Parts: sequence; structure tokens; C-alpha cells
Amino acid sequence: MTESYRRSGDDDPYQGAQQHASSPVNPEWPPPPAHPAGHPVGGTAPTALLSEPAARPAAGRRRGRGRPVALLAAVAIVAAAIGGGTAYGIQELTHGDTAATAAPAGTTVVPSSQKGTVAGVAKAVSPSIVEIKAQSNAGTSTGSGVIITSDGEIVTNNHVVSGASQVTVRTSDGKEYTADVVGTDSGKDLALIKVKGASGLTAATLGDSGKVQVGDQVVAIGSPEGLTGTVTSGIVSALDRDVTVSTDEGRQQQQPDGGWPFEFGGRQFNGDTGSSTTTYKAIQTDASLNPGNSGGALIDMNGNIIGINSAMYSAAGSSGSSDAGSVGLGFAIPVNTVKADLAKLRAGAQS
Repeated sequence: MTESYRRSGDDDPYQGAQQHASSPVNPEWPPPPAHPAGHPVGGTAPTALLSEPAARPAAGRRRGRGRPVALLAAVAIVAAAIGGGTAYGIQELTHGDTAATAAPAGTTVVPSSQKGTVAGVAKAVSPSIVEIKAQSNAGTSTGSGVIITSDGEIVTNNHVVSGASQVTVRTSDGKEYTADVVGTDSGKDLALIKVKGASGLTAATLGDSGKVQVGDQVVAIGSPEGLTGTVTSGIVSALDRDVTVSTDEGRQQQQPDGGWPFEFGGRQFNGDTGSSTTTYKAIQTDASLNPGNSGGALIDMNGNIIGINSAMYSAAGSSGSSDAGSVGLGFAIPVNTVKADLAKLRAGAQS
């Protein structure tokens, strides 16, 4: 804020006295403050106008007292009406040391200069995305997950960890942890796991998927084909798509050749979903998703998580997954669905 809060025509009871020490002083105002020893006459310290003499005549108190305070009060009222943009001006006027509100420590923050860029989002959010390996009787499933607390709570898809006897998590800096499955919700294809012995992890910021619009730019981060930390980008191409996945234990695990089964538009892709299924409303995106992206993040250009990537369309449209790959049709569970389910998952629900 560069505007001055005092206009040139405003009266200043001390200004004339400071500029002309020999000029008569209005008897209704007290004499100007004495200059400290060694301080040149006519020079004023930055806070001189906010200081009061030790003693004031009663008349001076009636007319002069509270003038600077009233000025600050008026500025504060204007600031409240306009918003946060004037906070800096008030801080400068009062010489305050109040710091701007900052995001909690350990959460993803995209620098202002890099907001709206894929590089900025990727740099900020990648430390919050992990690779997950789940060992079960059906084999090893590789997927992704999103750190939501600094002590290691991670959201992923239920089909990534369904039936797992052992879960291993690898963070973006290459550290590996074992993890426990805390809660699962096959009806929403969500799961919460917790790594052991971790602290100080970078938690992602969960956004508001209710504000997502078709055409919004997005970034996807995950571990397709085990390629940890892969970043792709695109747009939101549709909302509220009905995607159906299996709820059968073991059937949701990735198939031996890499796909995960789901159903869309009455057709099954990347494997047989079986007879027990669930359907959820998904965000559709053309950001490239491949096997291993499942459970990773769909992110807006401010670095907020808006969805958990969960399914991709098969290139060949067949029931097998040998031809599976990104064709610009991927699906993500809205983050508002995740937030609504967190309490249940943390309570240890297994469904």
C-alpha cells in the first residue's frame, strides 16, 4: 500500500511549531515536545506525532487528545470493509510486528510466484505423495497414496491394499516404511493406512472438490508402473461420472499385467469386477493415468488435493488389461468424499 493516510491539507498541531520554533503557539494546544540533546531542530522522529507531552492543559486534552488514535481507528474500519489487502498498511502505520498468517508447518504450500504452474505444484506437492506396495495372496499390488498428517496417515484406494498381509510405503526422498491398514471403505474405494515410526512428513492440503469446474487445470502425481513421483497434467473433462469397482477382497488388487478392474457405462475394463461392486461419482480428467497411479493425487493449480485417482479407461476397451494405458480418460474420487469418510476410517472401520 503506497498511499499516505494524511492528506497535505490536514491540520497538524505540531507541524508549524516544529518548522518555526519562534512562531506563536496556539494557546489551545500544548507546546511541541522538547528536542532531545543533539537532535537537530526541525528533524522529527518517525513516531513523534504519536507521542503525548508529559503534561497537557485541559483545553488541549479536549481538542487534541485522541487525534492519532482516531486516525488509526478510521483506518482499521476501512481495512475491515476492504479486506486483508490493507493489513500491511495498518502494520506500517502502527510500526507493528504482526506477521502475515502462514499455513501450518509441515503442509504443502505453493509459493505465490509459482501458483498456477505445473512445476510449482509438482515441487510443492510431490513430497506428500508416496508409492505403496501391498503384498497379498494374490500377489503384489503397486499403487500410490497421499500423506494427510505429518505422523504418517495416508489415504489411498481400497483396491490398492485390499486383502494385504504386508504394506510398504516409499516416500519421495526414498525412505521406506512399513504401514498398517487403519480402516477401509470398499463402498467408496477408500482406505487409510498409517506408517510406523514416521514424523515430520509433509502433509498435503485437502481442497474443496465442490468448487471444481469442468475445464479447470489439474496435476496428477503418482507411481505409474513403479515410476515413483511421476507428474502429468491436464484438465477436468467432466464431473459426476458413475464409476463402478469391485468390493470383493483380492479382486480389486491390480491384475498380474498391471491393470485394475472397473466398470464404466455398463462395460468392464482391466479385468472382471465380479458380482459384488460399488459405484461412486468421480471427477473425470485427461491428465495421464496409468497402472500405479491408483490412490495418488489429483491436484488443483494452487496445490490443493481435489481428488484421489482411482481408475483409467482401457485403450482397447476390452475386458483384459494387456492394452491398458492412458487415453485421456481417467477418474478420481472427489476429495470431499474423502473428508466425509475420514472419521470412519480413523475409527478402524473395515468394510
